[in-house]
Amino acid sequence: MNGFKGPGLRKVGSHSSLSDADDHDLSRLHDRHILSLDRQRSCDERSMNELSISIRAIDSHDSVYSPGGMRSGFSTPASSCRNPFEPHPIIAEAWEALRRSIVYFKGEPVGTIAAFDHASEEVLNYDQVFVRDFVPSALAFLMNGEPDIVKNFLLKTVYLQGWEKRIDRFKLGEGAMPASFKVLHDPVRRIDNLVADFGESAIGRVAPVDSGFWWIILLRAYTKSTGDLTLAESAECQKGIRLILALCLSEGFDTFPTLLCADGCSMIDRRMGIYGYPIEIQALFFMALRCALTMLKHDTEGKEFVEPIVKRLHALSYHMRSYFWLDFQQLNDIYRYKTEEYSHTAVNKFNVIPDSIPDWVFDFMPTRGGYFIGNVSPARMDFRWFALGNCVAILSSLATPEQSMAVMDLIEERWEELVGEMPLKVTYPAIENHEWRIVTGCDPKNTRWSYHNGGSWPVLLWLLTAACIKTGRPQIARRAIELAETRLLKDSWPEYYDGKIGRYVGKQARKFQTWSIAGYLVAKMMLEDPSHAGMVSLEEDKAMKPLIKRSASWTCPDPAN
Repeated sequence: MNGFKGPGLRKVGSHSSLSDADDHDLSRLHDRHILSLDRQRSCDERSMNELSISIRAIDSHDSVYSPGGMRSGFSTPASSCRNPFEPHPIIAEAWEALRRSIVYFKGEPVGTIAAFDHASEEVLNYDQVFVRDFVPSALAFLMNGEPDIVKNFLLKTVYLQGWEKRIDRFKLGEGAMPASFKVLHDPVRRIDNLVADFGESAIGRVAPVDSGFWWIILLRAYTKSTGDLTLAESAECQKGIRLILALCLSEGFDTFPTLLCADGCSMIDRRMGIYGYPIEIQALFFMALRCALTMLKHDTEGKEFVEPIVKRLHALSYHMRSYFWLDFQQLNDIYRYKTEEYSHTAVNKFNVIPDSIPDWVFDFMPTRGGYFIGNVSPARMDFRWFALGNCVAILSSLATPEQSMAVMDLIEERWEELVGEMPLKVTYPAIENHEWRIVTGCDPKNTRWSYHNGGSWPVLLWLLTAACIKTGRPQIARRAIELAETRLLKDSWPEYYDGKIGRYVGKQARKFQTWSIAGYLVAKMMLEDPSHAGMVSLEEDKAMKPLIKRSASWTCPDPAN
């Protein structure tokens, strides 16, 4: 089965409709941010051509519509040794594998299962449609001009959001989205039923914090791709957005704008020491807030959320850019921190003990480059690299243009560690020995350099590619994709790879993992047509306050004087 509807030149459309806040600041200003091209390093002529297409497509739209919804041609760029107009031979097989994973409800496609691995004896929950797992599948279908499955998925999940959600005798928040759902076919009665999991069946019984954020991001991608405003403006979707916002913007005892989360609440869905304020959740939270702001109707119910969103975005961007960002200079500053500081002039605001800085980070940090660390909370900084959070930070413009380029610099400088033989390390480095026993509870699946503990996940290719296009560095993505193409089909599309450089198929990795397949396809189609990145990319908001160095607190006037 040919996965493409047909080759051909793409048309660029422009629909005057709902104004897109991607091209406006949070106060609805009309200045549009223009990416600076003079920061590029080592872009070849082909990369420059792709970049110019990307910038025109992402920056120049006056409406919510993006040409990304048009079907993708068959001329995906391949290795430099191949004819650039000849598709890579594994693309057709990838589409066939993706289509085999489609799930139907009453005859309509509503999603894709997590894995189609007949060789595995235990199905577990890999036969379910996961919200986070479906995102790359949805993007692939949108890019190929097949939006119906995405629309059906969005409507089914927002319908499930309305269910009463209980774990034991405790009722979850009304806005919580399911982690996954399953379609049960009754061949006797000839009816289909939906069964949702809100965390009550998950390992550790943790509700998925990221599901609601991914749903909002995907709704915006669908709207951006198709130009169809009716879905986002429907009563069901507007209510779904408001319920998610009400849940995550509710007031509590927090002193930070970041969201406090339990371990296992996101893609890393097992105990891995991400409890607190994990970068993945904060970046997705930021992006979901910005997407929601573009889609909320300014009616009686919707407009009451606008001001809280704007205030939270300003506070969150300042907090993340100031306290989560790490580069060579910042690492040196933390190394020299004084402790037990008191009052508003404190530089070491979280009272981090310099001796707690792990040895590996001093060798890992290049003089050129930087990244958002994994977690910041009182007396604790998790210096690990988390790929998804950093890529989403770039795509959402939580990262400044300078920080975005620094993340790309880091990936180039530490290619062997972060990419190796199979892109991309979900976390770096692995935790091991006594630390592994304490942090993971001796988890046999998260042993060193495996699964979430330093494993290499091909699905991250699409996020890396989108981030590369946004920063004008598509050659990095091309290099990573060419690496993956040497193994993915031969290894039957594994869920993840093990080893320090990602050389071995994961010891418990499922084969024909759907998001590994879809992630590859999305990455290829983005390189073919960089305007596709507009579906998942938000430009910097000029109303955001610039990064203020912590050392500036020393210059604050003394209130006693």
